Amino acid sequence: MNANTPNTNTPTRIMLITGGSQGIGAATATLAAKRNYTVCINYNENEAAASEIVSKINASGGKSIALKADISKEEEVVLLFEYIDKNVGAISALVNNAGIIEPQMRFVDMKPERWQKVLATNVIGSFLCAREAIKRMSTKNKGAGGSIVNLSSVAARLGAPFEYIDYAASKGAIDTMTIGLAKEVAEENIRVNGVRPGIIDTGLHAKGGDPGRFERMQSTIPIKRGGQPEEVANTILWLLSEEASYVTGAIFDVTGGR
Repeated sequence: MNANTPNTNTPTRIMLITGGSQGIGAATATLAAKRNYTVCINYNENEAAASEIVSKINASGGKSIALKADISKEEEVVLLFEYIDKNVGAISALVNNAGIIEPQMRFVDMKPERWQKVLATNVIGSFLCAREAIKRMSTKNKGAGGSIVNLSSVAARLGAPFEYIDYAASKGAIDTMTIGLAKEVAEENIRVNGVRPGIIDTGLHAKGGDPGRFERMQSTIPIKRGGQPEEVANTILWLLSEEASYVTGAIFDVTGGR
């Protein structure tokens, strides 16, 4: 596992953000560092982007570390959490942000290999990370409690026909997990919530083969503009904060009314 060592001693609040090297994950990492979290930024492929975010955070007085792991693989998730345990400290916040999307396509033309790839990262990966976080946060295991925020998508409500039904289905699974898990661990001092971003200015649309989608879709949004990653990050950080101490099992739309 590759890591960039944090520049200060372990603080009291430690956050893991999966897929934290760009987009919503990077915006959340930057904001979290400003709010006195030590931020563990997980990445799978883009080491340069993760290192850049870490450098910026640490240069501005924050505390961050970059950790490589493919969250679709159980053994790598376990090693990721064990590394944090030994070298950073007790995790108190998890942001399940990592997700992938495949090129736009009608459902009838999709292959099982595509579905397996999307579900492995978007669903199994989030499940694995949530499981490992709960093991450490739970008061039943002598943990101090904590908070999990799962990144869903407005596609879970809209279905993404003719585009990414598989991606939408994976996010529907995240919604269901969020609701059930929140009820299951509430007595263990763990809150679980979700955020459904809408059309946000990230590189996700280009990865889906439609780099102009952000601009093209703005007229369909009631607020008549797309969102910025920082606007989603603000919602995530609020849900993780004590200001949301009575909020669990909730899923917040950040969609401009769409």
